[in-house]
Amino acid sequence: MSPATPAPETGGAALELLVHGVGGATPQSMLDDPRTVRVTGDGTAAVYRRAEDLDAEDHPERYAARPVPEAYCWSNLTSGDGTRALWLLLLPFMVANLAHWMRPPAQGMPGLVRLYGVLVRLVALTLTVLLTAAACEVALDLTAWQCAGTAACSDAYSWLGFLAADRGGWWSAPGRRLALAALVPTALVGLLWYLSNRTWSAYEAQRPPTGYDAPAPEPQPDTPTDTEAADLAEPPTPAELRPALGRPGFWYGRRLVARLRAAHTAAGFLTVAAAIATATARHDTGARAVSGAALQTALVVLCAVVLWVVCRRGRSERRLDLRVERALVSWLPGSALALLALTALHAGWSRPGWASTGTLPGDAAFGALTLAQGGLVVALGVVALLLRRPRRDPRTALRGLGGPAVAMLACALAGVMSGGVAQRVADWLDGSGAGRGGPRIGPPVLLSWQASVIPVLLLLLLVPAALLAVRTVVDARRLRPAVEADYDAADEPDPVRTGQISAGRARAALTDSAPVLVGVVSGATLLLGAASVAGAWASGNVPGRAFDGAHPAIASAASAAQAVGSWMIGLGFLLFVTWGRRAYKDASARRTIGILWDVGTFWPRAAHPFAPPCYAERAVPDLTWRMSSWTRGTGGRLVISGHSQGSVLAAAAVWQLTPATRGRVALLTYGSPLERLYGRWFPAYFGPEALRSLHRTVHCWSNLHRATDPIGGPVRVPAEADRPAVDGDVLLDPVAYGRTREHPLPEPILGHSDYQADPAFAERRSALLDRLPPALPRQREPNDQEHQGSSGRSSG
Repeated sequence: MSPATPAPETGGAALELLVHGVGGATPQSMLDDPRTVRVTGDGTAAVYRRAEDLDAEDHPERYAARPVPEAYCWSNLTSGDGTRALWLLLLPFMVANLAHWMRPPAQGMPGLVRLYGVLVRLVALTLTVLLTAAACEVALDLTAWQCAGTAACSDAYSWLGFLAADRGGWWSAPGRRLALAALVPTALVGLLWYLSNRTWSAYEAQRPPTGYDAPAPEPQPDTPTDTEAADLAEPPTPAELRPALGRPGFWYGRRLVARLRAAHTAAGFLTVAAAIATATARHDTGARAVSGAALQTALVVLCAVVLWVVCRRGRSERRLDLRVERALVSWLPGSALALLALTALHAGWSRPGWASTGTLPGDAAFGALTLAQGGLVVALGVVALLLRRPRRDPRTALRGLGGPAVAMLACALAGVMSGGVAQRVADWLDGSGAGRGGPRIGPPVLLSWQASVIPVLLLLLLVPAALLAVRTVVDARRLRPAVEADYDAADEPDPVRTGQISAGRARAALTDSAPVLVGVVSGATLLLGAASVAGAWASGNVPGRAFDGAHPAIASAASAAQAVGSWMIGLGFLLFVTWGRRAYKDASARRTIGILWDVGTFWPRAAHPFAPPCYAERAVPDLTWRMSSWTRGTGGRLVISGHSQGSVLAAAAVWQLTPATRGRVALLTYGSPLERLYGRWFPAYFGPEALRSLHRTVHCWSNLHRATDPIGGPVRVPAEADRPAVDGDVLLDPVAYGRTREHPLPEPILGHSDYQADPAFAERRSALLDRLPPALPRQREPNDQEHQGSSGRSSG
């Protein structure tokens, strides 16, 4: 990042707060100086200055011609040590959490808004159950039930010898084998609880600083305070006239994460208990049947409590919710774990004549989960359409169905991951001749059907992908005259240079076609998932054998789809593991994963508590407090300058400021996805009305964008009254068409990077500073020492 360029010599003290985008940046590169000092913050996120600017507030005469540059670095919030690579396992949970925030805007429909949130949380709950069921399939069914119950398989793997049914050991009883194998999925659920609790302590449990904002009015007893019912039917009072991102409790989701963590942990333990109880119920008689029925009754009761906790309430945002959860929620995971232990003890009861044959009833469980997820997604789509009906914005992604589509993708990702693990483990146990002396070791039939539809899905995707490729080529040719006209190159055109620039613009426009691909994938996944369940239940066999009596072409296609699908799902799983291992050891690969989290974990964990944590719950209060404390301490002007994802953080922080502070703050965004990504996919929070509200509340705002930028774009906020339009003219990229005296060497096509290198950047920032009111006389407060950095130097 280039250094801050001189600003107008008017207006007094000024600060430029730089916020980097995805991928991270060092303070040295942001400030263009190798000598930087941390002013405030810690090793995770901090504000830096050049060493020569540390005492800027004490010597304002030195900065009459330029603002004081500061850099806020937050990249370690998403790409820290090697353990962050484990977050790849949480990808479906993160995608499900995004669906919560993609609902259409609503006013006067609190019931539908709350129902939308409940449905998303239920979808998220099914993902936890699916992941735990996949672990049960691997440990209980494939290993303890099928392999240990088959002499050829248990002989091939010596570590299974003490479980082998033909050796007659104490652990050879089927129930005891299942009870011991249950330790694996139980440990997985415990690991998820630990990771969620650890990140909860580092993110959500960090209370935002108070004092930079006026206290929010206490809600009335009959006023819903969660996100689902935030859009009230009655007009809000003047004190409540603030967007959702500006509410005091928006970036503090501690209580909801605690509730959902307890419910999902309990759901995981109950899934393991249900897998054991279902297997033993068929062989219980007498006293065993009575105790088994009591355990099953307790299991149903606790499942009902989990559903009640998940559906009961959402987020509290209009005020900081500092209350602790009730004992019922706090003791829910422990109660579920105790029931699991009792179920395991019950399974260890001796049952003469019980032998492990066939497979555990996994088909019914996975089929029920698939149908439940499909039904929830369809219901979510109906609610989204009802919410969107009063106000229809043509820019909204998928006509308001972005949330249901993304929820369907989360289910598909979870299905591929769970099916891939089960398929690979089954092939491993059945390989090397282990399964040739007896029944084959295989996963549930439904998983084979789901793997078989993957090639069909990819073939369907080839059509829109080919159409987009052709359209890109056509657009590149169509844009050639416009490129030459922009650079006045009609007299001496360079076909190669023109082609490079027009192709860059055409490729950047592909981003706007993402909703089409997401819609095709989601719709095809929903239909193919339903077809796989119907095929598995109707035939009771894998696709390659289900069509044995059909036409030879159909039978061959089914066998090929099964083979290719199994190979692809296995390859995908191996690539996933390889990428995670590489990211654990390679910092550059870890930064690539961090870019994914930069976009996916901006939002708080409102649907799934096991999703990666929300870094904005730390970054937004940091930026808000920094802007508020500096303007209050110096009375000066401030421009917060955000690039890419940093512009989203900057806008969210400005929303949190008081009106008095916003009057001294200017917002400069460049390469910003505020409208192109967030406005289209998250219309309730960054839609046209929200962005226009931000334009009206901040003192001044300017946005820079290029036609070659695949991420950033215009924010489409028009001029209002005395406020000019936010977007200026599209910046030319490259800045020069050919060789000139000012640019003797060919200039690169920058796309999404190096906006500060364009002269328009300094001009636009200078104009923003000129529009801000002059600096007020500095008033040093008695407790100024409390705002000093760790080195004792003033932080403003």
